[in-house]
Amino acid sequence: MSLTLYFLRHGQTEASRNNAFCGSIDSELTPEGLEMAKAFASAYISTPWTAIFCSPMKRTVATAKPLCAAIGLEPELRDGLKEINYGQWEGKTPEIISREYHDDYIRWSADPAWYAPTGGEMAVTIASRSLQVIEEIKQLYNSGNVLVIAHKATIRIILCSLLGIDVGRFRFRLGCPVGSVSIVEFGSHGPLLKALADRTHLDERLRNLPGT
Repeated sequence: MSLTLYFLRHGQTEASRNNAFCGSIDSELTPEGLEMAKAFASAYISTPWTAIFCSPMKRTVATAKPLCAAIGLEPELRDGLKEINYGQWEGKTPEIISREYHDDYIRWSADPAWYAPTGGEMAVTIASRSLQVIEEIKQLYNSGNVLVIAHKATIRIILCSLLGIDVGRFRFRLGCPVGSVSIVEFGSHGPLLKALADRTHLDERLRNLPGT
């Protein structure tokens, strides 16, 4: 049996609904976001989970709770799974940022790997800290199913790093809507992407909510 990682993005927040940058802001789930968490738990309760690792932010911990309560596992909280710190862009929409921080936004849009949001973090920094958590998991478990609950950019950066995709292209190569799960299996030939941004566990109403 191989090690399989399930990367779950947290449920809807007010920021995701409004398409606003939210990294270090410790936002809560909306009622619909909690529904997403419960839907994931219902769909995946029969999966034999080995462990659950989670960003310590409120929105990710709340997403973990329904499944953890159902199966009796406590989430392992890791700072390395936090979202990008968007610095002075926190809480603002891309339209506002493009107007108020135009040059920084242009540079970041062209290569977020090595250019940070104003006062924030580069994608390579996120890759470094998040991959430390992935390596920890691989050291602890050589087989089984491990759930990793994190954030939109962080999950895409991890996937790019594992799959050999330029981290600077994470925003334009991989989707990661709220409540989606991506699955990577570690076999003899390395990481294999088994599913990307799957949301079949959500009903049509939840899948079609506005936002990112």
